[in-house]
Amino acid sequence: MKISRKFLNEINSTALIAIVIGIIATLNFFSYNISYRFDLTQNQDYTLSAASKKTAANLKDVVSIKAYFSSGLPAQYLNLRQEVGDLLDEYVNYSGGKIKVEFVDPKDDQATAQELRAAGIPQLQFNTLEKDKYQVVNGYLGLVIKYGEKSQAIPVIQGTSDFEYLLTSAIKKVTNDEAANIGFWQGNGAADAVKDTGAAYKKLGEIYNVSSVNYAAEKSIPEYLDTLIIVGPKEKFGASELKALDGFLARGGSLVILADGVAVGQGLEAKKNDLGFNTIFEAYGVKFNNNLVLDVNNGLASFSQGFVTFTTSYPYWPKVVKSGFDQNNLAVARLESLVLPWASSFDVDQNKTKGLAVSFLARTTDRALAVADNFQLSPQASGSAAGVRGRFNLAVAISGKFSSALNSPDAKDGHLVLVGDGDFLSDSFLMNYPDNLVFFQNVVDSLSLGDDLIAIRSKGVTERPLMEIGDSVKNAVRYGNIFGLTAIVVLFGLARYYMRRGGGREDEF
Repeated sequence: MKISRKFLNEINSTALIAIVIGIIATLNFFSYNISYRFDLTQNQDYTLSAASKKTAANLKDVVSIKAYFSSGLPAQYLNLRQEVGDLLDEYVNYSGGKIKVEFVDPKDDQATAQELRAAGIPQLQFNTLEKDKYQVVNGYLGLVIKYGEKSQAIPVIQGTSDFEYLLTSAIKKVTNDEAANIGFWQGNGAADAVKDTGAAYKKLGEIYNVSSVNYAAEKSIPEYLDTLIIVGPKEKFGASELKALDGFLARGGSLVILADGVAVGQGLEAKKNDLGFNTIFEAYGVKFNNNLVLDVNNGLASFSQGFVTFTTSYPYWPKVVKSGFDQNNLAVARLESLVLPWASSFDVDQNKTKGLAVSFLARTTDRALAVADNFQLSPQASGSAAGVRGRFNLAVAISGKFSSALNSPDAKDGHLVLVGDGDFLSDSFLMNYPDNLVFFQNVVDSLSLGDDLIAIRSKGVTERPLMEIGDSVKNAVRYGNIFGLTAIVVLFGLARYYMRRGGGREDEF
């Protein structure tokens, strides 16, 4: 009796397919009422963080959440509603029933529309394609969180990447009896908190009590203030102002200074910016340098030449990537990038900071260059800049009892964060580098709330730079993506061809 191997292979394949279908059908039958989600993302982007679980589980009373999602919106928003609903279900489960969720379709109800306007939820316009025509429809994608007499709105839900952070912070805000008080220093040529850094000011206002501090008028720093932020000052601080800042740290305050060691003006004109900070910094063991740092890792900058505008890699805008962040500090450990335009460095004296906790938040690569004079800032001249090569500290955090040069030695534990640039937080710069705002928020949160919200905000990865790998590896990845799949298919076809040729004879038994 002769039976070909080909016939046996066909029978085996048919039997294997039948067995697999049977197993799948059986599993499907028994798992009909069982569901479980596996989150395979690196940062667990679709799983509630420990902070959110803790916030939901520790609620003292009922929190009511109304999600206003209009019907008839474009198809892409159907998935958004489902994803938001899934996350809200997790909050409900961890709250033990203390979070109540209701989805509402506002439709054309005028009373509901008026209620939403009062809550700060706008009516949006969407383009839809119906009957081969584009039409404009109105709708809502907002959320209102209520706790007793307090309420907080999330006006527009654009996606789920930051939804958990927004919701957890909103729940914290309505349930917390007291929020941290944060002040923005106004004066000494510092950036206007609302006009120049409005995005940062607004973000902090979602959680904290934020205000402006006019020292020139008040002659003191308010006693209730927990954190004081100074952004981009241009004028030197006098003795009384430095004494007030030193005293603020001594009483246990948190001081954040974002300052330029070199001021860059119109036409890329640069001059050293002596702010007088070293009068108190050097007693702490820190020196603020009046230099500019260039790095092989850098951001893109746009320049104009006559009627032509071009964008180029600009070494005077050092870019800190993952290896440059302190991996032991949760405020920055999960960040991907930070771009600091025209940044200056800090030196830290290890002998003077022995009793303090020091964290080098952001550092350059070891191929950076620090230029202390003869600043030539045009992109064409940056390659010929002369200075000192090495790895430089661009942002430093120090905590503990600071040695005071201007006040009494008795001090509480204070916190000092220094960043050698004040422009990175401006609204105009954040448009191109939104990760800068995440860095700033994380720093302020670490001072005001601890590490609770940081892990949530840092979940989503916005950038995975390949700048630190060699050109050969870059080319291998590039051409592998282009030709790799084709090569695999061809090799598989050749292998299949030779296997079939070798198995074409008949066997007997």
